[in-house]
Amino acid sequence: MQKILFREFEDYCREQLGLSQHSLRAYRQDLAAFLKFQEIVGIGSSPVGSDIVDYQKHLREEQRLSPATIRRRLITLRSYYKWRRDTGMGTTSPFEGLRMDMKVPKRLPRPVDRPTLGALFQSVPHILQLDPCTQQRQLAEVSAIQVTGLIVRLLVVTGLRIGELAALRVHDVMGAATQVRVRGKGDRERTVYVANDRLHADFRRYWEYRNEVAGPQAWLFVNARGNRLTPQTFRKRLNMLSSTLRIEPRLTPHRFRHSAATMLIEEGVDIRLVQRLLGHASIATTEIYTKVSDNSLCSAVSTADTLAKVDVY
Repeated sequence: MQKILFREFEDYCREQLGLSQHSLRAYRQDLAAFLKFQEIVGIGSSPVGSDIVDYQKHLREEQRLSPATIRRRLITLRSYYKWRRDTGMGTTSPFEGLRMDMKVPKRLPRPVDRPTLGALFQSVPHILQLDPCTQQRQLAEVSAIQVTGLIVRLLVVTGLRIGELAALRVHDVMGAATQVRVRGKGDRERTVYVANDRLHADFRRYWEYRNEVAGPQAWLFVNARGNRLTPQTFRKRLNMLSSTLRIEPRLTPHRFRHSAATMLIEEGVDIRLVQRLLGHASIATTEIYTKVSDNSLCSAVSTADTLAKVDVY
């Protein structure tokens, strides 16, 4: 019975809340973890507050999960029992009247620094290359490493989440490949822009190629077998690049999103415009990048140490 209710709750989250496949997968894992705990401990189908407290202790002390993961699992569970109560499938929620500390220590985003980005871009060639003799752009053979380079550059310019990029179809690209229509969290739609001239030339050529060979309904980015490029496959490519270039901490798609936001703020772009670009529902989420920028400022001032140049002994 419990598994059936879990599936119905997942359907509700997909159809009514418009949650992404990534979020639905996380919800599925969270509910499966609690079901396993119920079976081990022998909790019935109607847990009470003390069962939730025991579950939190189990996650922290026995599973040794991070505070962020514990918080997510409890929030998923609370949402599930609220849904049951609201739909008449349960009379009460075990979270009612229960006070729990679910705060997570805030961690600043870890963008890829500019020197590392420069080294990375030098290692992954453009799709359109400049002929040194004619000074005209030539189409290079599009390989996996070139597509990887194109994607990395797009992530840095647009701030896209990798799940958003992987879900793009050819017809989502507009304005001669200067704009991309994106569906983000909560099925919210926004437009991002491909501003850099050299990136735009690469992106347009790739987009035209995909449109010619597969049509407007096809996935924009595909793997070696012609199927949709998954976030997992792209992460594996980044792991290989990290190993090859000896980059630590390792490259991840989300670090490029952090880089996009941080560099825009460092260049003086208004925070509300950065919020729109990233698709944040709340500006409070975007404001964390101003703290990263402050850290960069502090580091730059410390490195410059201008006083040491004049206050000599």
